[in-house]
Amino acid sequence: MSKNKDKELNNEEIKQKKAARDVFLDYLPYIIIVLVVVILRTFIATPVRVNGTSMDPTLHNGETMILNKLGMKTKGINRWNIVVIDTDNSHLIKRVVALPGETIYYNNNKLYINGKVLEDKYSLTETEDFEVVKLKKDEYFVMGDNRIISKDSRSIGPVNQKDIKGKTNLLLFPIDRFGIIK
Repeated sequence: MSKNKDKELNNEEIKQKKAARDVFLDYLPYIIIVLVVVILRTFIATPVRVNGTSMDPTLHNGETMILNKLGMKTKGINRWNIVVIDTDNSHLIKRVVALPGETIYYNNNKLYINGKVLEDKYSLTETEDFEVVKLKKDEYFVMGDNRIISKDSRSIGPVNQKDIKGKTNLLLFPIDRFGIIK
């Protein structure tokens, strides 16, 4: 009789193991989805919301964009790119105006990069004059398009490359403005 009991116990153990495996297999697609989402949001792209009016008229308060983390690493950061910066436990969305190693200043509402006037087609407001800023090899000078009210490199100083979380130019919401932003 003990052989029968042993067989019954073995059959019961086999059934329990099979049930546990079936439960695991049932949940496996969900586990994979969660892992893929975590990897995507951590290393590739994540949604970001525009807060405030410092990027008007290009971007508006409450709009949702995609932060492209990978694009910054593969294509680098160029002048006029819109970037997301980590500063004081908040995210700022600004436009890159000057690149590492350059000098920048404004005089009589004209942008000077390395001593030469550069057309600034993104600012539709006046920009107050500021003194020459010489950027280090890993620093960027960023400004909001609505220069009168923007908290940017004029007040927080040049932005270190490690503080730039990624580039953004894809507007998701509102739907009527969906698309690429220049």
